Amino acid sequence: MVFAPVRATAAPYAAMVMDARTGEVLHSRNADTELHPASLTKMMTLYVAFQAIERGEITLDTPVRISRLAASEPPSKLGLREGQTIALRFLLRAAAVKSANDAATAIGEAISGSEAAFATRMNRTARAMGMRNTNFLNAHGLTQSGHLSTARDMTVLGRHVIYDFPQYYNLFSRRSADAGVATVRHTNRRWLDSYDGGDGIKTGYTRAAGFNLVASAQRGQERVIATVFGGSSTSARNARITELMDMGFNRAPSRATVRPPNPPAPMLSSSDGGGQANPGKVVRVSGLVTRSIRPTARPTAASVSEEILVAAVDTDVINAAIADTVNAAVAEALSAATPTAPPTQVVATAVPAVTPVSRPSPQTQVAALTPQTTITDTGPEVVTRISTSGGRHWGVNVGRYNTRHDAERVLLRVALNEMSTLDGSLRRVVQRSGGFDANFMGLTREGADLACRRLQARGTTCFMIGSEG
Repeated sequence: MVFAPVRATAAPYAAMVMDARTGEVLHSRNADTELHPASLTKMMTLYVAFQAIERGEITLDTPVRISRLAASEPPSKLGLREGQTIALRFLLRAAAVKSANDAATAIGEAISGSEAAFATRMNRTARAMGMRNTNFLNAHGLTQSGHLSTARDMTVLGRHVIYDFPQYYNLFSRRSADAGVATVRHTNRRWLDSYDGGDGIKTGYTRAAGFNLVASAQRGQERVIATVFGGSSTSARNARITELMDMGFNRAPSRATVRPPNPPAPMLSSSDGGGQANPGKVVRVSGLVTRSIRPTARPTAASVSEEILVAAVDTDVINAAIADTVNAAVAEALSAATPTAPPTQVVATAVPAVTPVSRPSPQTQVAALTPQTTITDTGPEVVTRISTSGGRHWGVNVGRYNTRHDAERVLLRVALNEMSTLDGSLRRVVQRSGGFDANFMGLTREGADLACRRLQARGTTCFMIGSEG
């Protein structure tokens, strides 16, 4: 069946322009009027999917079985069949590039089990972002009574997509993409090709909504987001968004301190109780390497000065970590002791070699941490980056902390508890917008899985991070 183009002329008009770097509103009109968002909805569908991937609830390669509901969604669609299985990555491409309704429904069902449960999660995420006048009832945006949003809320959502998941943002600017069963073409490629710096984000159209668009462009250090609801045609909408973007670049300062939005806490589907993601799941790292740091030679024993050792060893962190480890070992030994065994005997058996930690010379501290390591002067040793093809490109995350000091302290304590399992790994603190991630990197997949299971058995929450190349 061939669908003739339909022109919408009665849909209410609303618009907003925002400096993406700061969140400053540069222009607005009817920005808080609740209107039909149409396929702008899929920005939230994809955002929640990116969250689920980041938290290890699902992976890009997870096979998704297509339900009758997903297969029956009207166009725009990928043409999925009931009972068919397809990898999640192809559904994401189809939803972002082609705005496929069947793909959007399949994404929601794969993550939350049902469209209704996924809509609940979408709404919780929207509230956490500050989207006060939005209510989602489905994952695709087809007109449904009560499924509403505003130009302001959609602009806020677009800003979160850009800054919270930059590794996936390129999806929204691809002119075409392989969606597994077909190659799909971008619904807004004309505007992307015509506007200098345009790189996304999402179109939307229904008869009730008119022609909607959230667009973004970057020129030098400036980035502007503009939103239009209620365009009368594709060309009219594109002309209006071009005017708004030009207005934004004219009004935005050439220099501004980038203040990314605070990402909302990950929300699980209602069947999961809305809590944190299950530990032990795999988070697949994606994105291109932007720079490669030149490796430096590790100093030998003869060339290490006391000043270098003092700078390299944070005594407070080490003392605190060792103290925590000793206390945990003592408590474990006491709980396992028989009723007739005096506590002093248990402590002596559990930690025969532990003495109060003082501040000796830096050389003594290093020796205490590595009692079985003998440093020999064999010339400089070069530390290279982890190979992405040799198998040791997996790791484990043991939490996100408010300060780098806290993350380093946890890493050292965990390393002391699991020296055999984590042997050869690299302790790495990665700063995120929500805090500091404590990671052990440089493990094989089997090693990372074993480490995570052992840590979980000790009551430490962790999840695997990495990629199969």
